[in-house]
Amino acid sequence: MKVHHLNCATFRPPLVAGGLVAHCLLIETDQGLVLVDTGFGTNEVTNPKATIDGLSRKLLRPALDITETAISHVEKRGYTADDVKHILLTHLDLDHAGGLRDFPKATVHVLDTELEAATNARSTKERARYPKAQRDGVKFETHKAEGEDWFGFQAVRNIAGLPEEVLMVPLIGHTRGHTGIAVKSDDGWLLHAGDAYFYRGEVETPPSNIFALKLTAKQTETIREQRLSNVERLRELKASGEAEVFCAHDPVELARLA
Repeated sequence: MKVHHLNCATFRPPLVAGGLVAHCLLIETDQGLVLVDTGFGTNEVTNPKATIDGLSRKLLRPALDITETAISHVEKRGYTADDVKHILLTHLDLDHAGGLRDFPKATVHVLDTELEAATNARSTKERARYPKAQRDGVKFETHKAEGEDWFGFQAVRNIAGLPEEVLMVPLIGHTRGHTGIAVKSDDGWLLHAGDAYFYRGEVETPPSNIFALKLTAKQTETIREQRLSNVERLRELKASGEAEVFCAHDPVELARLA
């Protein structure tokens, strides 16, 4: 399978030198195209106030560039929206699910606990991270956070319509249904860890971090103990060399893999 590494949104938050990205994947398979996360879509770019709350616009300071949308990346490669058959989401946060409406015929895969969190928010904070408009008309297929062993992680395998080399690796903590997405590319295993961490130093040995992103991770986490445990496990996986581990927002990781 051929895997393309895309930036589907640029952010320039204060105190984060170099900014942040929305690292998404476009996978070419025999069954059609597959996206992993979507960043912001055309709706966010053309009418940001409709789905991006004021606080997020202030803190993230998104570039809102139409050429960065997932649909733009797809079309640049000679495909259409209808060629995208499946979308796997690490989670439904607004900066990961914004592009869903650009692919109305795709089946969108999430963990069942993530869709439950989005549709039955337990707090104002949780409600703000899941704009309902981003889910309107979306065809969801949910999965349970359980499955076979994959390098010491539970993994959801054999997802209908997808190659067996594409699987969901639950990484609960950032949200109630957060998951990583593993893909076996021509060069070996990749693990898109979503927002399990925000800075590459967190999964290096020895670990390091920067204050602004450490604070962001803490402020946006849902289940702290599980999130921190997953970071440790991801660090071990990265050190083993069994898989290329990367998160959704680190621009250096994206530049290395793109």
